Amino acid sequence: MILVYRYRVKSLNGLLNKQTRACNFVWNFCNDRQKDALRFGRRWHTGFDLNKLTTGSSRELGLHSGTVNAVCEQYAQSRSQKKRPYLRYRSAKKSLGWVPLKGRELKREGEAFRFAGNTFRVFHSRALPEDKIKDGTNFSRDRKGNWFLNIVIDVVAVAIGARMPVRGVGIDLGLKDFAIFSTGEKIEAQRIYRGAEQALAGAQRAHKKRRVKAIHTQVANRRNDFHHKLSARLVREFDYIAVGNVNASGLAKTTMAKSVLDAGWSSFRNQLAYKAVKHGAWYEEVNERFTTQTCSDCGPVSGPKGLEGLVIREWKCSDCGCVHDRDQNAALNILRRGRATLAVGIPVL
Repeated sequence: MILVYRYRVKSLNGLLNKQTRACNFVWNFCNDRQKDALRFGRRWHTGFDLNKLTTGSSRELGLHSGTVNAVCEQYAQSRSQKKRPYLRYRSAKKSLGWVPLKGRELKREGEAFRFAGNTFRVFHSRALPEDKIKDGTNFSRDRKGNWFLNIVIDVVAVAIGARMPVRGVGIDLGLKDFAIFSTGEKIEAQRIYRGAEQALAGAQRAHKKRRVKAIHTQVANRRNDFHHKLSARLVREFDYIAVGNVNASGLAKTTMAKSVLDAGWSSFRNQLAYKAVKHGAWYEEVNERFTTQTCSDCGPVSGPKGLEGLVIREWKCSDCGCVHDRDQNAALNILRRGRATLAVGIPVL
């Protein structure tokens, strides 16, 4: 199982700022060579081809040769994944800092790390990894200018299903309440960005760029902290977790975009997924279609329908007479569909 350990770097930030400009130069060089290939009808460059074109440039650029190769390989991989003939140029003003490296080149030195003859001290936010460091490890800079060391390691995960799915929970994600559990518990939406909007608007009107970056960073950190704490709690308390597959990217194109992006559903589900694998719990994303309209007691679709029915938060089943809270009923149906998937081993449509 691949995990990324993130540490804030507290030394040699100036060196990293210089190296990220050199990495941008290598990236832009690769982009130019790709445009040349398009202009003259040549074969498109692979990562290996770009490595050959940049051979011997590391000394002039002040970079480790492994870093130059990593930039070239990442460029070729990104161009292939995005299926584009060429990519955007990187600049110091518009692109966040990034210095990739080969995992074998990074060495532990006590409570610090050594790379290319330099010792980088980090804040010990968590224990230093003892597992083998893999390629993909890099230095990255956030909006405030702080540098972080992202270490990619391969850890032994608990086998999927090692825990019997005795305690299960269904989760319906929303905007008014961030999550509604099948147990009846409701997690209030944090609205972190909404709370910072007024301060952000004032800083933008005053053209305080550093303050704007600080607010955006604080919002992202608070949201990430909320997701981590909630997902860790769920994995500890429940053996089986079923979540509705709400289309966050689709809703982000509607008038609800700001609230949807502020909630961060996709990030939360990703954290739940990898933590469940790490701890041997079951995790499933199920189709949430008609979950709010289907009676969780007797089964028929008898709930409020259409856009006008969205304002109805509590309804009574016309068949069995059971009164349902709209969101909790959806969570119960999500849990039932997830357990059906667990039983037969195929997706529920």
